[in-house]
Amino acid sequence: MRLGEEQFYVDPATLEPLTLEQAACEGDQVVSGVLRSPSGHRFEIAGGVPNFVYPFELPKADREARQQSEDRVEGYDRYLPLTFRTYGEDEQAVRNAMVDKLDLKPGAVVLETGSGTGRDSEIIAQRLGADGRLYIQDIAPSFLAKNIERMRSATPHVEPALANGYYLPFADNSFDACFHFGGINAFADIQRAFSEMARVTKPGGKIVVGDENMPPWLRETEFARILINSNPEFAYTLPLDKLPVEARKVRLEWIIGGVFYVIDFVVGEGEPVADFDFAIPGVRGGTHRTRYHGHLEGITPDVKRLAYEARAKTGKSMHQWLDDVVREAAQRDLGKPD
Repeated sequence: MRLGEEQFYVDPATLEPLTLEQAACEGDQVVSGVLRSPSGHRFEIAGGVPNFVYPFELPKADREARQQSEDRVEGYDRYLPLTFRTYGEDEQAVRNAMVDKLDLKPGAVVLETGSGTGRDSEIIAQRLGADGRLYIQDIAPSFLAKNIERMRSATPHVEPALANGYYLPFADNSFDACFHFGGINAFADIQRAFSEMARVTKPGGKIVVGDENMPPWLRETEFARILINSNPEFAYTLPLDKLPVEARKVRLEWIIGGVFYVIDFVVGEGEPVADFDFAIPGVRGGTHRTRYHGHLEGITPDVKRLAYEARAKTGKSMHQWLDDVVREAAQRDLGKPD
């Protein structure tokens, strides 16, 4: 960890600032030490890499996913190209196309969660230039170690950390973009992971995520049954319902043989905004807001028929007629002047 970076990190549980203690440095690199929050949470730095993994006792799904990564790290880079060869795809072309979706500019500050051994990290780094900063994170120490080695000669500053993808150790609006490809299916809390990515990305920034998924129109084919038999993750549900409310301009694409999804979106602020208060022309009238908030108790069919006949005679919209009638009756019964 570079000296001074401790000010960029926060406690992933409380989002409180961190204080560097017991630091041992080599030049501007913090080799070991402790990052402590006001709540008393301690995050160790070992070999220059801070460990922000939280919860401190991981759920079973996360423990199993981390162990699976550790078990296959030695053969990962050797065998992963077989995935692309299976579908006749060019790995570098596919990965570059995914990174294109981030709309990166030189000098950007980017977060890659679940960064693995760095096959996407090196492509992202090439787009950032000398003034850029790339934060690479993974929950598996062996995967991250491979990535660190791969990125030693990268042009931008690369800052590694161990972290859980759904408890990110950064303040709101810290990054220009966020990227995660592979491993989302194994998250214990996918919805929180997407929400965290949106939280730490600046409004207007891009998020790109993806993983295995068999599209609905292929699920009953032999093609699908063969792949799902080899890798049950192809049968996982597409997590569109897990996207955050801040997601704007959402795009979905299936790549790599049509069995890996990629979702990219622009980060907005809160729920979408719309004009719910303009008068809607027509017989019904009112506004979107009054139609939603203006419900009254139900009336009998005969009274409803009389109301529509009366409205038609006046030429008013039903909204205006009801508003006038109810207001007049209420003021009369309350003894209030018009």
